[in-house]
Amino acid sequence: MSVPVAGRVLLDGDQIARTLRRMAHEIVEGAGDALGSVVLVGIYTRGVVIAQRLRREIAEIAGVEPPVGALDISFYRDDVGLRGGETPRYPQPLVKASSLDFPLDGRTVVIVDDVLYTGRTIRAAIEALFDYGRPERVRLAVLCDRGHRELPIRPDVVGKNLPTSSQERVTVRLVEVDEAEEVVLERGGAR
Repeated sequence: MSVPVAGRVLLDGDQIARTLRRMAHEIVEGAGDALGSVVLVGIYTRGVVIAQRLRREIAEIAGVEPPVGALDISFYRDDVGLRGGETPRYPQPLVKASSLDFPLDGRTVVIVDDVLYTGRTIRAAIEALFDYGRPERVRLAVLCDRGHRELPIRPDVVGKNLPTSSQERVTVRLVEVDEAEEVVLERGGAR
């Protein structure tokens, strides 16, 4: 059983479900007649779960089930110190295998993540994505946008805008990964 996160619950399970449904509607509307060319690519770990849920919602709304891929951005991050042999400044990520079992060329790729903060994760995801092909268009869908951008990254589809301070942390917990369903605002941390 999971340990509850201390902090203020911003979204509970029902609110997350409604938010994802609305996000799926926005993706369908944004694609127009080209919905068949849309693919969803989730960033490990929770972005993949959200992408899978969005696929189910899109299928229910529009009768089209877009392919879903999983993207590991570990070696594209600018805070991974292993490239030059220096000691890393931050804890190093656990590397997972990317899984993009469909062509990206000429497609609309919707990158999906749980929390948008500085924009560095998304920059790394775009760089990683282009190693797999050349999409016609790249869009960004995030469950939570907490601001504090360091790079000029703007999401196309936002579940919930969460004004936060840099001393707060947004934690997304999904039942598939965490055995809980909530978005929590905590003191301390950077996520």
